[in-house]
Amino acid sequence: MKQQSLPGDISSADMAFHLNTGRLCLNAVATFGDWPGDRIERWPGTEDLGRWCLDSGLLPQMPKVSEADLAAARALRAAIYRLVQVARAQGEFVPEDVALLNDWAARPALIPQLSARGEDLIWRADAPLEAVLASVARDAVELLTSEVLGKIRECAAEDCSVLFIDASRPGKRRWCSMSRCGNRMKKQAFRQRHKGA
Repeated sequence: MKQQSLPGDISSADMAFHLNTGRLCLNAVATFGDWPGDRIERWPGTEDLGRWCLDSGLLPQMPKVSEADLAAARALRAAIYRLVQVARAQGEFVPEDVALLNDWAARPALIPQLSARGEDLIWRADAPLEAVLASVARDAVELLTSEVLGKIRECAAEDCSVLFIDASRPGKRRWCSMSRCGNRMKKQAFRQRHKGA
């Protein structure tokens, strides 16, 4: 993979995909970060979208991705983000976002198949990338119409905008990931407490 220059204090770890949000559609949304002062695009090129499909376990090999495909994936991702945020605020959806989501959700999605040995789940599709995006859209439709919507949280770290499902029993999870933002923010708080002392 070609090395890219990262703006500000963005590390290569920050550029890693978030694949533990609790929902496929939120994993896709997490490929963009709108942080104060820095925007993080985890799909900067066509190969990055292909790598996300592979790393997400949705496809066994990287699909061919054109610039038009990348633009379409980014548009779907943005629409899902806006719809989720409006739903969380109990606002009114923008009709164009609903239409875009529904258009993608109506397309053929990934087809689950059992491997020959019966041990693995394999996803199959005639048009792999389109099927991935259709699956993302269908997951978003399901999320937006479910009770799980009330469990969506935004990471409490000041420089992180990742949305995730809080599946904790008390419903008080604050970080997108303890190994990422949780530990980092706890270390910062510890340093600040001891700096004052």
